[in-house]
Amino acid sequence: MDREIIIETKDLAKEYLDGGNVIRALKKADLQVAKGEMVAIMGPSGSGKSTLLYVLGLLHPPTSGVYLFKGKNILSYTREEQAVFRNRELGFVFQSCDLLPNSTVFENLELPLIYAEADRSQRRKKILQALDRVGLSHRVDHWSNRLSGGERQRAAIARALVNNPSLILGDEPTGQLDQKNTEIVVQQLRDLSRQGFTVILVTHEDEIGAACDRVIRIRDGVVLGDEDEQLYDAGDMSPESRIAQL
Repeated sequence: MDREIIIETKDLAKEYLDGGNVIRALKKADLQVAKGEMVAIMGPSGSGKSTLLYVLGLLHPPTSGVYLFKGKNILSYTREEQAVFRNRELGFVFQSCDLLPNSTVFENLELPLIYAEADRSQRRKKILQALDRVGLSHRVDHWSNRLSGGERQRAAIARALVNNPSLILGDEPTGQLDQKNTEIVVQQLRDLSRQGFTVILVTHEDEIGAACDRVIRIRDGVVLGDEDEQLYDAGDMSPESRIAQL
């Protein structure tokens, strides 16, 4: 059975004005992403990788095109409806984990639940469940500025998970991590995709792209196509094996 398509775009474009010049950062991108896929967006600096990710995350509105999420035209939503959609359906992980340094891990993870108006009595349970997915439930009441760099990024992933979103978007989420913590974070994202979360990552690291199901290549704002990393022969390494090679 084919997997459910949760993201579909057609002719998705984004333009900026820079002085008197029009910058075409994204040019008519056509994409399909299925539930449970782990997809890398790769390309040289300035190619439009982050622009595409931010458009998919409704952080930047596209100039034109169609964007369907689970078959719904979310570009027709009002700003308020899009904000609710982002908080409930999307989880974001950035290169800098952006945890509040003078707050506990619990307080950092509670913020998305407050915005979602989650029942106060259920918040700690949801937070512990999210932290448990990344192996950090024992750190729930620790100050975030006392965590290691790898732990902070894993806590940021847990924060992205706390509302049980359909889609996790990562912009260079391992960019500031050493090799060991990169391997841990990529493996945890891999595990999440196996649990049904859809994961889309911007990365410039070929090893991380190889650990994904699929790589979408982009250059000068143009989506060139994709490479299915799971179409490997029996003698080749699986994505999990590639993670171990990071």
